[in-house]
Amino acid sequence: MIVLFTDFGWNGPYVGQMKAVLAQRAPNISIIDLMHDAPTFSPQAASYLLASLVDDLAWDAVICAVVDPGVGGPRPPVMVEADGRKFIGPGNGLFEMVLRRAQEHRAVYRLTRAPVRLSASFHGRDLFAPAAAALAMGETLPLEELKDPMPGGDWPDDLGRIIYIDHYGNAMTGINADRLGDRCLMVGGKRLPRGRTFTDHPPGMAFWYANSCGLAEIAVTQGSAAHMLDLEHGSAVSLA
Repeated sequence: MIVLFTDFGWNGPYVGQMKAVLAQRAPNISIIDLMHDAPTFSPQAASYLLASLVDDLAWDAVICAVVDPGVGGPRPPVMVEADGRKFIGPGNGLFEMVLRRAQEHRAVYRLTRAPVRLSASFHGRDLFAPAAAALAMGETLPLEELKDPMPGGDWPDDLGRIIYIDHYGNAMTGINADRLGDRCLMVGGKRLPRGRTFTDHPPGMAFWYANSCGLAEIAVTQGSAAHMLDLEHGSAVSLA
């Protein structure tokens, strides 16, 4: 399978243009839209979110991930191997947490040959989608091992920020819930207890819980945590 993870949004032509390239170049390969509302312009936040989602993907999946505010600039296009999966996208820190948490083989390569058609502003369509299709079809890419360090090496293992807000107003953090135990979180000056399910606290009460991806997530029973606590992408979260 080819898995798409981008910050392009669900509206507009960009996702469709990428999928059109994939359908032409890898016609018999399943294409999975993992998400297209990843944290906008933030490879760092997206890195924690992507790493929390990969365990649900096939071990031999090709993940084409594009959160690329520096598109057309000096950041390298890369292919990353981690735990059997292959990742294609910008070398801007987006794959830092995937690499850091990999249990087995990990490697980073630079894509060394640009396609004939390469716009300055849409490498998702012109560079990363064709490369992902080639990998999924078993073709060999022009690669060289990347020895230069990529951004992200100094990022913390857990990010005390809001990295994603879902349809319900629940707010994911970049913190691994297993490391917190039953400690409270502080958000916007409010102390939030831990809950296991949405029935542990009465309607209207804010709390945090371990979500299905293993991250600490802030919620309000039958309400919107984002609205009640005035949360947005990047809002700070700390231990109480």
